Amino acid sequence: MGTARDSLSAQTTVMNPSTEFAGLYERHYAAVYCSALRVTGNPADAEDVLQTVFLRVLNQGERPDLPYAPERYFRRAAVNAALDLLRRRVSHREVQLDEAASAASKESPLFLKERLRCALASLDPADAVLFLLRHLEGMSNGELAEMFGLEKNNIAVRLHRIRQSLQAEMEL
Repeated sequence: MGTARDSLSAQTTVMNPSTEFAGLYERHYAAVYCSALRVTGNPADAEDVLQTVFLRVLNQGERPDLPYAPERYFRRAAVNAALDLLRRRVSHREVQLDEAASAASKESPLFLKERLRCALASLDPADAVLFLLRHLEGMSNGELAEMFGLEKNNIAVRLHRIRQSLQAEMEL
């Protein structure tokens, strides 16, 4: 009869990532973490997103199916996972109105950042990703057009509409 230590050793052996995965992680973990931190504004949440993104890649099997530009893929995956996290948080939020009012004034930068995160979580997922890749990751309209398979002018128009939508949401 085996001990708990033997059982743990067997599990560890099965779950060892390949050297290819380890190299992929080493090359891209910083980009994923930074992208997630910019979206969530919280180091703990950014670490959760980092773990989520690389677990998804690990679950793809021995050879993950990555596009021709893995850094872009990982940044986009980080933004998507971070938005998912924000959406879950907004949908499960249970804060007393009096507590929220006393905790932060309207002039507080932290309060404004949290309102922006909530507004982003209310957007269509594709629009939120587009906005975050442009304004937080600094991708150009041309890069976004190539990534999304759209014309550069369409990207500019969508970004303008997204900004208007966010502004209206923030004024509520």
